[in-house]
Amino acid sequence: MDDWRPTAGLEVLALRARLLARVRAFFAARGVLEVETPLLARAGVTDVHLASLETRIAGQPTPYFLQTSPEYAMKRLLAAGSGDIYQVCKAFRDGEAGRHHNPEFTLIEWYRLGFGHEQLMDEVGALLGELLGERLAAAPERLSYAAAFARVLGLDPFAAPLATLTAVAAERLGADVASLGSARDTVLDLLMGALVGPALGRGRVSFVDEYPASQAALARLLPGAPPRAARFEAYVEGQELCNGFAELADPAEQRRRFLADLDQRRARGLPPVPIDERLLAALAAGLPDAAGVAVGFDRIVMLAAGATDIREVLPFPVDRA
Repeated sequence: MDDWRPTAGLEVLALRARLLARVRAFFAARGVLEVETPLLARAGVTDVHLASLETRIAGQPTPYFLQTSPEYAMKRLLAAGSGDIYQVCKAFRDGEAGRHHNPEFTLIEWYRLGFGHEQLMDEVGALLGELLGERLAAAPERLSYAAAFARVLGLDPFAAPLATLTAVAAERLGADVASLGSARDTVLDLLMGALVGPALGRGRVSFVDEYPASQAALARLLPGAPPRAARFEAYVEGQELCNGFAELADPAEQRRRFLADLDQRRARGLPPVPIDERLLAALAAGLPDAAGVAVGFDRIVMLAAGATDIREVLPFPVDRA
C-alpha cells in the first residue's frame, strides 16, 4: 500500500512555499493586515451553486458549516474598523472534485477600502504578475461579460433569446436542452464555464467584468442598462482564478438576495441554509466602501508548475487525506 505518499513532488511543494512567501511580501509592502477568521461557523452560504460541508459539535443543537470562503467573517472585521485586510486560508466546498477542484482548497482573499472593482482588478493583475510573471507574455486585458461572449460565441448574452443560448449549448456541448430548464442564468453559466472562460487568458490575464445583475452575488450593481454587477473574474490559460466585487453594503438588499437564494434552493430541491445574521448586523452597523476578491491559490501553483491536475500541487488531496 503506497497511498501514504504525497501526490505533489517535493520540488512542487518547495515552489508552493516560495509562492506563499511572495503573497505575504506583496501584501506587507502595501500595508495590508493579515488576519485569521474561523473555518467553522453557524451559517453556511446560500448561493445555489455552492454546497457547504456540515459538522456537529458536542453540546450544540444545530450543525456548523465549514466555510466556502472567509468572506462573511472578513466583512465583519471591516465593519469593526480593521482597515485593509487579507488572509490565506483553507476553504471547503462539497461536490467539487476533478482536475481543477478538491473539496478542501486554499484561498487568498482580501479587501481594500476605497477601491472600486476596477482598482482591485489592477491589484489582482499585479499579484498575478508577481506569481506568474514568467508565464505571462502579454499585459492583462479587460473584457466586459458581453464582449467576452461576443468574442468567443458571437452573441450578446443580454439580448440573445433563451432559445438561442440553449441551441448553442446543445450544438457546441451536446447538452441536453431539456435538462437545462428555463433559467437563463443556468444556461449562461454553462456557456461561460465550458466555452467562454476556457478560451480566455492565453499568455496573459484576461479580466471579465460587468456580469448580469442576476449573478451579482454580494456585489453592488452598476448604473445603466442592461442591469449589470460590479463583479469580475480573472482567467489565465482558460482557468478561472478569482471572483471579485465592489462590495454590497446595504443590509436590506443583502437580505433580499439571501432570501431569493433560499427560494431557488427550495425550487431545486437543495437543502436550506441558515442566513448569516451576524453578517447582516455588521452591514447594518456600517460596512466601509470597499472591494474584495478571492483568488484560488492552488490553481496559481498549477499554472506556475505547469501542472494539469490539482493533485500535482497538493500534498494530500481528499482521497489521501
